[in-house]
Amino acid sequence: MKLQLTPAYGEHLSNVPSPIATSTIASKATDKLIEEFRYVRAQATGSLAKFMDFLTYAYMIDNVALLITGTLHERDSKDLVERCHPLGYFEAMPILCVATSIDELYNMVLVETPLAPFFKNNLRSSDLDELNIEIIRNTLYKSYLEAFHEFCTTDPELAGTPTAELMAEVLGFEADRRAINITLNSFGTELSKTDRQKLYPSIGRLYPEGSYMLSKAEDADAVRLAVEGVGDYKTFFDQGGIGQGSGPDFGGSQKSLEDLFYQREMELAKNSFTRQFTHAVVYAWVKLQEQVRHFFSSIYEASVTLRC
Repeated sequence: MKLQLTPAYGEHLSNVPSPIATSTIASKATDKLIEEFRYVRAQATGSLAKFMDFLTYAYMIDNVALLITGTLHERDSKDLVERCHPLGYFEAMPILCVATSIDELYNMVLVETPLAPFFKNNLRSSDLDELNIEIIRNTLYKSYLEAFHEFCTTDPELAGTPTAELMAEVLGFEADRRAINITLNSFGTELSKTDRQKLYPSIGRLYPEGSYMLSKAEDADAVRLAVEGVGDYKTFFDQGGIGQGSGPDFGGSQKSLEDLFYQREMELAKNSFTRQFTHAVVYAWVKLQEQVRHFFSSIYEASVTLRC
């Protein structure tokens, strides 16, 4: 296994003793991605610099959600920081960990982090509780995807370019996937249809008609009906079972809906490399490298299972 990974990961795995733990492979692959991303970001200027900053905001949202959860449960601040994704690290993160109350944490986020525009006018400090943590995460992602889409399509350096075209498709797909998953996951919960609709991004191929139909859906069949206007998504429902996927498929008889979404995401990422001189290749590179980490881990786990 180490021999096969040497061309790309030799420097990071050379001193790792065998047998290699799955977590070690994932950790080393992440370290490599972080090093390369930070190197490219240090050289970037203009719209590319801001574009790469937008890439980090998604990880920041996950990190802030983790910090909020940890604060609610009075977890050790050092442990929380260590569990945060490095791409979502920001200078004020250690400051957030010393917050002694939810109100204090909320005010720090608004003042000290790049996520302030996504919190502002969307969330109140009273919203920050354990029951609302997923609603908070999805609300922030909604604002983030809309802001990222607006930047890619209206920035003077990007408007009308292949970057705008590719990223509109990529971000629109991500918005649709989130809207569908939010709807499916809301069944049997206390989330009202009105609150559910507020979590849907106002971009993508489903917006606005499909989003409206999703907001009224009460079961999986209604979700299937809502997405029928988009051929790709209709095919996903026809081919896949509704349930949680497992990432790369290793021979299962039927792929889940999440597996098909994953496959489409990777196709969009690969297609980004067919266009020259676009910022979209940076986005695609990060997404593909993230999945390479999961792929290697899955292969290693499979090989260990077979050997046992």
